Amino acid sequence: MPLIFALKDNFFPGLINSQEDLQANNTIPIEAAMRKIKFAIVGCGRIAQRHAEHINNNGVLVAVCDIVSEKAKAIGDKLNATAYQNIDDLLDNESDIDVVSVCSPNGLHASHTVKSLRAGCHVLCEKPMAINVHDCKEMIREAEKANRSLFCIKQNRFNPSVAAVKDALEKGILGRVYSVQLSCFWNRNADYYENSWKGTSDLDGGTLYTQFSHFIDLLYWMIGDVKRAYTLTANFAHKGIIDFEDTGVVAFEFYNGAIGTINYTVNSYNKNMEGSLTLFCEKGTVKIGGQYLNELEYQNIEGFEFKDLPQGNKPNNYGTYEGSMSNHDKVYENVVDVLLNGSPISTNPYEGLKTVEIISKIYQSAKS
Repeated sequence: MPLIFALKDNFFPGLINSQEDLQANNTIPIEAAMRKIKFAIVGCGRIAQRHAEHINNNGVLVAVCDIVSEKAKAIGDKLNATAYQNIDDLLDNESDIDVVSVCSPNGLHASHTVKSLRAGCHVLCEKPMAINVHDCKEMIREAEKANRSLFCIKQNRFNPSVAAVKDALEKGILGRVYSVQLSCFWNRNADYYENSWKGTSDLDGGTLYTQFSHFIDLLYWMIGDVKRAYTLTANFAHKGIIDFEDTGVVAFEFYNGAIGTINYTVNSYNKNMEGSLTLFCEKGTVKIGGQYLNELEYQNIEGFEFKDLPQGNKPNNYGTYEGSMSNHDKVYENVVDVLLNGSPISTNPYEGLKTVEIISKIYQSAKS
């Protein structure tokens, strides 16, 4: 029987108002803490292999699913998990699953999450939570109705430099944030999109969803919600290959009065170049840089200095390209800690919704 994670009845309809609300009334059967949590994976592409590795370290993988049977079988055989080609068959036959890890294409996250929640499972959803705000809200409503947890993956929050700057902001060390600059300069060539759901409007959704949603999440998490955005986009090098932009420039205003810009592209020649966030604040200036927000490149702060930050994990390596830093180990540790010990969720679904909401606001501006 799936672990119980109770949610309050007095939420704003369809929305989770705070992490505290998510944690309220959490009840875990004593016998559940005596065994390993059972996981299933839906979608067995490249990122699913990383999930399988960390599931094996933190619980047990009992089932996998992919419409391409060879992909499901490869992971299933490696970890002795039953392979399925259809999520309905998986959920019908595996009644003791505790958590479903949704690693399917972006546009299927909502339907796969809702089915899993209705089957009584908790859900860990890969980024982005969905590709429109409506689907995110439906996912949250279903989690509330089913009395189950919905976890969102925002692994860049665990980058040591990111976590250190977030802590400094919360403690007031940097003072008021005046402005920010987010730079996302990656390479995704034609081979990346070939024979794939990536690049399609219905399953991918846009460059900000698949490549840079983790970066947008950090803007929200560290600075606050975005009030309005002014956007220019273009498709320079991927015409006939993808359904949307490969480059964008955004100016935006936060509700707290700070302003900022985003420059993003997947046209960096031959390889990824940079993923950076620069903050200009009342008491200092900080730049988190590297290719994946994995280095503290610059700091000049009144009466304070970041020292001896730990080494971060390496980026997710997919052979011909690299993605964000690989912090899925910490994500799975949090899932287990939440379900067995009632610890706080590192990223609740309301925060996943906000990322999608901000991206939607950016794209809507580009159309106007």
